[in-house]
Amino acid sequence: MRFCLLRLSALGDVVNLLPLVHAIRWHHPAAELTWVIGGGEAKLLSGLPGVRFVVHDKKTGLGGLRRALAGERFDVLLHAQLSFRATLLGLAISADRRIGYPRQRSKEGHGLVVRERAPLPAGRHVVDQWLSFLAPLGIDPAGVTPEWPLPIPDDAHLFASTMLPDGPWALISPCSSHPLRNWRAERYAAVGDALHARGLKVALIGGRSDLEARTGAAIEAAARAPLVNLIGRDTLKQSLALIARARLLITPDSGPAHFGSALGTPVIGLHAATDAERSGPYRNRHLCVNRYADAARQFLGREAATLPWGRKIERPGVMDLVTVDDVLAKVELALAS
Repeated sequence: MRFCLLRLSALGDVVNLLPLVHAIRWHHPAAELTWVIGGGEAKLLSGLPGVRFVVHDKKTGLGGLRRALAGERFDVLLHAQLSFRATLLGLAISADRRIGYPRQRSKEGHGLVVRERAPLPAGRHVVDQWLSFLAPLGIDPAGVTPEWPLPIPDDAHLFASTMLPDGPWALISPCSSHPLRNWRAERYAAVGDALHARGLKVALIGGRSDLEARTGAAIEAAARAPLVNLIGRDTLKQSLALIARARLLITPDSGPAHFGSALGTPVIGLHAATDAERSGPYRNRHLCVNRYADAARQFLGREAATLPWGRKIERPGVMDLVTVDDVLAKVELALAS
């Protein structure tokens, strides 16, 4: 069989699709699997066995993907992205079967390019939803144990051992790509001081954006205890290796949260703008500070259970609902386990 998976972004989302990819490879070991994906996301997952990546540059539009897949036809398209751009790209993929989201979660014209629907899963998390794409293929999602085959090269592990010698290390990845999901620098600094008092070394990690650089500098300025600032100094693969080496990771709803969950590092996720039960680190939801229900009542005047799946509450001040004491309580839980 020939499968095509369409999911361009983002970094955390493509990591959360790995259980679906692994299950397909397990049940169809001779299958060819092509993944239409974004450039940065392909770099993150490079080395993933049994998967051919077709990197799509959004500047080339629908025509670019048509040219990249010219003459190809697939047995199954798994259309795993709800956006108008992804809907249009679905038109460029020839497939006998086209499987997508259930009607209750479909939007952005998604129903125009899929012919079969995955069922609503019992769980709210995106991993549960993507595993439900197996059901139309005759595979029971309830019988699948999620696995995250996330490749890390040896040179990345060497980098991590050089940057983080003689642990234990606690990492803080302070920024999401969505600024209103981010926590205050002085609160991160207070948590870092408490971690240091608990006997852990503390390092900051993150990308090369101006926001991340400013946030890292502000945390350093507010902290009383020493910490190491590695923000902007690693590649994607090196970031994975740093997280794999850590005793725990603290981060808002961001790609690194899902990296840590995939790699088995305890992740303390900070959630109020988004629901940890939907988009938190899958294997560490019990370690998340989840103030989403409080945010729904305070900012929307509604109960969280009445909101549409995936609704975000990205409002100024929403992350102030997460307190330092909340996070330190989860730190104790993580260190005790």
